[in-house]
Amino acid sequence: MKTRIISGLIMAPLLIVVILGGIVLKAFAFAVSIIAVYEFFKIHKKVDIRASFPIAIASAVVLYLMNFLQVDPKFYMLWLAGSVMVCLLYLFKINERIIEDAMLTITGIVYIVFFMFHLAWMVDFKEYKILIWMVLITAFITDIAAYFSGYFLGKYHIFGDRKLCPNISPKKTREGAVGGVVICAACSAAFGLIFTDGLWVHCLVMGILASIAGQLGDLTASIFKRKADIKDYGNLIPGHGGIMDRFDSILFTAPVICWYIQIFIL
Repeated sequence: MKTRIISGLIMAPLLIVVILGGIVLKAFAFAVSIIAVYEFFKIHKKVDIRASFPIAIASAVVLYLMNFLQVDPKFYMLWLAGSVMVCLLYLFKINERIIEDAMLTITGIVYIVFFMFHLAWMVDFKEYKILIWMVLITAFITDIAAYFSGYFLGKYHIFGDRKLCPNISPKKTREGAVGGVVICAACSAAFGLIFTDGLWVHCLVMGILASIAGQLGDLTASIFKRKADIKDYGNLIPGHGGIMDRFDSILFTAPVICWYIQIFIL
């Protein structure tokens, strides 16, 4: 419990960044992407997979530059296709590299750079910029609610004796997962009622979808750690891991919220 509280306090500066918004938030998302990709690639060196960090940096710079220059978002798909092509060209030194090197580079660019970019992209949503808060609410409320729901209800085995994903994260319970979604949905609806103009139903739906996505994001990050046989992605935050350990849920909640807004609200 102490670790959860401290971790929450560590993330408090993120609230200031979101309040400032604009270029500050975009710069923050870019910086997080670069550090997270570095951590992600580094842990895989233990299993002899060597992704290209320079390609990932160049890809991130191009994407954020396109956004800064207000290039039509439809060209983001061109960016994605170009990034994948460059990653495949990375294999041309066939005697030095293996297929996994290119695949991991592509995964890092899409999973981290592009997914995190959605947080920066939402800055451009004009009157709906306030919904950026939904990314944080769904990620952090779910994490806290799932922990306490599992802590207090898990021992009763309401949804059976089996853990949620015992081979990935042995401590996570089904009660925690359900409790995280329910409490997150309630908090999201409350946010919509208080801070938006009649969007509380949308916020409720986003709360449910992004809460589920956030938990899947957490589990996905854990899979990579287990495959690399490590506990944390890094030690940037002493005792609490690296950037990836703190932003794994946001990597999934940001795209869900971003695309929900574009499809159903804008």
